[in-house]
Amino acid sequence: MDEYQSSASSGALAAFLGAYFIFILVISIASIAGMWKAFEKAGKPGWAAIIPIYNLIILLEIVGKPMIWILWLIIPCVNIVFSVWLQNLVSKSFGKSEGFTVGLILLPFIFWPILGFGDAKYLGPSAAEAQNGGFGNNPFNNQNNPFGNQNNPFNNPNDTPTPPVV
Repeated sequence: MDEYQSSASSGALAAFLGAYFIFILVISIASIAGMWKAFEKAGKPGWAAIIPIYNLIILLEIVGKPMIWILWLIIPCVNIVFSVWLQNLVSKSFGKSEGFTVGLILLPFIFWPILGFGDAKYLGPSAAEAQNGGFGNNPFNNQNNPFGNQNNPFNNPNDTPTPPVV
């Protein structure tokens, strides 16, 4: 009788592990398919989504960051910060907000397919900066300044220097 109970419990464990494996496989396929389509939207080869390390290189090309980031993405502890930053740059390159970044981090099997199969358009690596009026060129031309647009002390047209008197 003990022999029957142990085989029944091991059979239940095997069934549970098999169902868990299938669940993880479906989630992985959904994430990879969404990433594949997002790569194609950005003009990159979709098959690159299934190659480890190379998919990070393609993501860096999509967001416009230098290849030294590969080093930062493989160093333990540092990679957490840079991968979150990379996910944020991916969502910005497709015109999405920080909330979408949180979704890409916490629920990639839902948000990568939304990005790949949805109506998101690839805007380029500097999409957020371009919408804010050129982040890298003029640090005082930030539309999200704490003074608002009316009382912005950095954008006063009357601050032009007067020509010297000769």
